[in-house]
Amino acid sequence: MNSSKKNKPTTSPATYAIAVAVALLAGFGTVYWLSTPSDNRSDAQDGARSAAKPAPGAGETTGEGPLKGLNSGAMTAFVVRPEPLDVPVFAFEGPGGDKQTSADLKGKVVLLNIWATWCVPCREEMPQLNALQSELGGDGFEVVAINIDKGGPEKAEKFLTETGVTDLRPHYDPTGKLFARLKAVGMPTTLLLDPEGKEMGRLVGPANWAAPEAKALIQAAIGAAQSDPK
Repeated sequence: MNSSKKNKPTTSPATYAIAVAVALLAGFGTVYWLSTPSDNRSDAQDGARSAAKPAPGAGETTGEGPLKGLNSGAMTAFVVRPEPLDVPVFAFEGPGGDKQTSADLKGKVVLLNIWATWCVPCREEMPQLNALQSELGGDGFEVVAINIDKGGPEKAEKFLTETGVTDLRPHYDPTGKLFARLKAVGMPTTLLLDPEGKEMGRLVGPANWAAPEAKALIQAAIGAAQSDPK
């Protein structure tokens, strides 16, 4: 028997449950735990059942990567990956319905936020994501917030206007399958991707992305990308 398969740790959504619990205790507000509209619910449940490789618990600082020790304060619920993980290829639409894939996000650090108009915590954190993009966005970093509502982009565009978003470009997943594709188990879910499109970490639930701890986390990821000769 192949020893690598024998020793491979089992997978459990419990890791993300810990992140949600920590987020609640830290006062980040309500997390929509598998709370999706009925037409999206089966996709979300499939994503939870096939949750990704185990990760260190929220607030744990294992590994020696550039994000070590930075999941504290407002970022306590951020799960740092000891090593960046491959992310499944996914498709979405950009501004004006422009067809894009995850390959289009490569080349810069990306904070990928999955959200929906019916998600109350998403409404609370969207202005903070906008502020983060306004301050740190550029050639080396972008906040990419992808809406998973079905039925067209109109609701999402209205939502962004109502929440005062001015610096985030609208992105959509009209299929509603992105939630399951990225193995998200709570709404909102936010992934931090390196320039190769690999997951450096994720946060389940809302967070104050305008807080100093969030900026320090992003700046560390940007700095690591700039120092990487690849």
